[in-house]
Amino acid sequence: MRISQKLSRIKPSATLAISSKAMELRAQGREIISLSVGEPDFPTPKHIREAAKQAVDEGFTRYTQVPGIPELRQAVAGYFADHYGVNAGPEATIVTNGGKQSLYNILQALLDPGDKVLIPAPYWVSYPAMVQLADGEPVTVPATADNGFKITPDDLDRAWTPGVRAMILNSPSNPTGAHYTQLEMDALADWALSKDVFIIADEIYDQLVYSPATPASLAPFWKRHPEHVAVCNGLAKSFAMTGWRVGFTLAHPDLVKAMAKIQGQSTSNICSISQKAAVAALTGPVDEVNHMREAFARRRDLVLGMVTSWPGVVCPKPDGAFYVFPDVSALYTEAMPDSTATCAMLLEEAGVAAVPGAAFGDDRCVRFSYALDDQTLVTALEKVGQAIVG
Repeated sequence: MRISQKLSRIKPSATLAISSKAMELRAQGREIISLSVGEPDFPTPKHIREAAKQAVDEGFTRYTQVPGIPELRQAVAGYFADHYGVNAGPEATIVTNGGKQSLYNILQALLDPGDKVLIPAPYWVSYPAMVQLADGEPVTVPATADNGFKITPDDLDRAWTPGVRAMILNSPSNPTGAHYTQLEMDALADWALSKDVFIIADEIYDQLVYSPATPASLAPFWKRHPEHVAVCNGLAKSFAMTGWRVGFTLAHPDLVKAMAKIQGQSTSNICSISQKAAVAALTGPVDEVNHMREAFARRRDLVLGMVTSWPGVVCPKPDGAFYVFPDVSALYTEAMPDSTATCAMLLEEAGVAAVPGAAFGDDRCVRFSYALDDQTLVTALEKVGQAIVG
C-alpha cells in the first residue's frame, strides 16, 4: 500500500508508545507503574458527570453546531472573563476534540508551505509533528535547566528569521512544569508583536499553578491584539476530564471561522454529551479543582525531594502542571547512554514507565508524571532510584 510521503516525516507519539508498552507488559503479568501519561488520577467531579447523565436522559444525542452549542461557547467566553477579566463574545470561541485539535486546527488555518514556527524546547511531543502536518517547518528554541526551562526575548531573537510565521508558547509546560510569570509572558508577546509573529498560547494547565506562583495568560494580550494570538485551553487536566475530549480556543472571529471550516470537514462537532458536561464544568463549583491543585502541589514537593536526592541529578522546581523533568545525564553509562536507553531500562528492570527526554527535545532528561497517589509515587521512585543509582 502507498502511504503519503508527508507521514514519513512524522514520528508516533512517544508518550502513547510508552503507555502502550506498559499495558503490554501488564498483560503479560508484569507489575508496572506508569509515570508516563499526563492524566489526573482523580475522578471527574460529580456535578459534571450528573450533567452528562441528564443530557443522555433528555435525548441530547444529535449533531450540534460545529464550533459548539451556543451555551458552551458563552461559557468558554465566561471562563476568560472570570479568570482573566477579558470580555469576549462567543463568536471568538470554538470548542474542539480536546486541546490537541485546537492546536492542530490553528496550525492548519495559519500556515502555508514552508512557514516556520518557533517552538521552545523542551516541548510537548506533538508540536513539531503538528507543524509538519501543516506543511510548516518547526524551529526549536532551546531552554536550559539553569533558566528554569524558560526562554527569553533574546533567545527568540537568536532563532528568528524572516520566514517565521508563528510561535508556540506553553505555560505551564509539558514536560517541564515551567511557568511564566505574567511579566515574562507579556515580554514574549511584545517581542512577537514587534516581529509580526503570531502566538499560539497553549494554556491547558493554567489552573494547575502552585503557590506562590500565580496563573498567567495571554488572554489580556488577545484583548488588545486579537489578530496576533490565539489562546488554547481545555478541561482534560484541571477538571480531570481527559476522556471527555473537550478543548476550546479564544481567537479572532475570522480565525475561529477558519478553524470551524477545517473542523467541519474533518470531525465536525465534538460529542454532544461532552458539551453539556463542559457547560457544567465551566459554570459550576470549582471546589474539587482546588482540591486537586492542593494534592498536586504536595505530590510535586514529594517527588522533587526524592528525585533531587539522587547524586548528579538536577531538576528545577516546577511551578505548574504535574511533571518533573530531571536532567539525569550525569548517570549515563556505556550501557545506558541516553534518555531512551534509560527509560527502556527502567521499564524492564524497575517496572516503571517514564518518557525519554529525547521525545521532548532534550536527551539529557526524562519525564516523570506525578498524577498518581502518594504511596504509588514513593514506590515507583524508590524503584527508579535503585535502578539508576543503586
